Amino acid sequence: MRLTDMEYVLFPGRHHVLTRFQAEFLRRYDATIVWAVTSANHHTTKRNPVPFDRREAAIERLSVAVGIRSLVIGVVDTPPTDDFADVTIKAVEAGTDDQVQLDPSNTLVACSTPEVAKLYEQLGYQVVGVEPDDQHRPWDVLLMVAEGNDDWRKLAHPATVDVFDRYHLDAHIRRCVNDPVVGDDGGLTTTRDYKTYADAFETAADRKWLQIKDFVRPGRILDIGCATGATLQLIDADPRFHESDLIGVEVARHLYAECVHKKEQGLFHNPNVYFYQRNMLGSAVFPARSIDSTLTLALTHEIWSYADGSRPATVQRFADALFAHTAPGGVWVNSDVCGPGEPERSVVLELDDSDGANPDGPVELEALAEPAAYISKLSTRARFFQFAQDFRRNASVPFEYSERDGKLVLRLADAMDFLTRKDYVDNWLSETHEQFCGLNFAGWSEVAKRAGFTIDPASKAWRNDWVINNRIAPVASLSTVTGDTVDWPDTHQLLIARR
Repeated sequence: MRLTDMEYVLFPGRHHVLTRFQAEFLRRYDATIVWAVTSANHHTTKRNPVPFDRREAAIERLSVAVGIRSLVIGVVDTPPTDDFADVTIKAVEAGTDDQVQLDPSNTLVACSTPEVAKLYEQLGYQVVGVEPDDQHRPWDVLLMVAEGNDDWRKLAHPATVDVFDRYHLDAHIRRCVNDPVVGDDGGLTTTRDYKTYADAFETAADRKWLQIKDFVRPGRILDIGCATGATLQLIDADPRFHESDLIGVEVARHLYAECVHKKEQGLFHNPNVYFYQRNMLGSAVFPARSIDSTLTLALTHEIWSYADGSRPATVQRFADALFAHTAPGGVWVNSDVCGPGEPERSVVLELDDSDGANPDGPVELEALAEPAAYISKLSTRARFFQFAQDFRRNASVPFEYSERDGKLVLRLADAMDFLTRKDYVDNWLSETHEQFCGLNFAGWSEVAKRAGFTIDPASKAWRNDWVINNRIAPVASLSTVTGDTVDWPDTHQLLIARR
């Protein structure tokens, strides 16, 4: 059978951008074009910024314009695997209820990626390249969109141009691809275990809600960094807010997906529940003076930690944006960790070295198969030296200390950054990107006031005594350089900022 006589042409790819060249290429085949749209369950990430439904709309529009018959099949993202070709073939079968059976006798594969083409050839398929070396690939065109280069319109097929224009996807792509915080697949760090985080957020939601519920104003309620949506579920269950709009913004793809899943499962009674996957440090998401209550729970230290450039300038820009979207009489409720009241105070830190192993020095955790298992076996003192190495590199902080008679001399803020993080074994590499004690309560209050907010008298710094009594005090002690005991400082803040 000649290649042009094949019943199907399988065209695998992410298909964010369709090009004029692709349209002319496909027009030559009198066959059904099977568009296997990979990473169909991903969107709003650097690697996959465009949602599957928008990609599908452009494909269908191109098919009508060019006069080709198409099938569009979404393929769920999979980790790198040598079975990719087989997975795609089976996804087509499942996506057509087994009515379309692709095999080498009836299908030609169109693919320009040599590594992927080889996988199909190993299954017996004939493969033809699509774009020659002198042609722009679709991803090249998408990067032109991200760069703000309008020449992309000359290369993209009118179907893509039309869909991008109608849904403002060019701005969306620029925001996703150029995001300084979010990784390729929609996470803050590649080492973060989102299941652990999701479980922690669910467990802590009731406690956090009890702390903030009296300060939340009905109306449009926005939870930034909403994680799994657990706090919004509690607001949804409170009769005071049954007529409010509940809005969740979550940057991490894994957590955002859980929010959407909850809504699909009917776990919210309020019909006005909306979720956005967005980095709030980007362009404004909400109109000026449109939000009555903004909640940031365990978020602001991440804004500080993952800042693009100056950390003080970044958190100020964030607070300014919150003030801009806050309605008159509205409130920003911030519950998070914070640094001690006297961050620069020099203290002596004594750590237990009998509760685990004491190797000669820190190791490169990235080279280990199970970093968590290694950290778990270290003594508290040994964890300090490992933390110092990882924290300096990952969080880009000085973290200076000296040793005196086996004890450590350092800033109080640095001591607390270690002590409040030393037990985060499962996410050690991710957590060492974050600085809990970058600003203390007074510093965060000043950020809010500079933005234009008024600080409610109920605002306060406070100490998590459970963490102190159960995690820190049994294995550590603080003293002055003259040997006097230093009280454990505040570890958290509740900031109520009103407009």
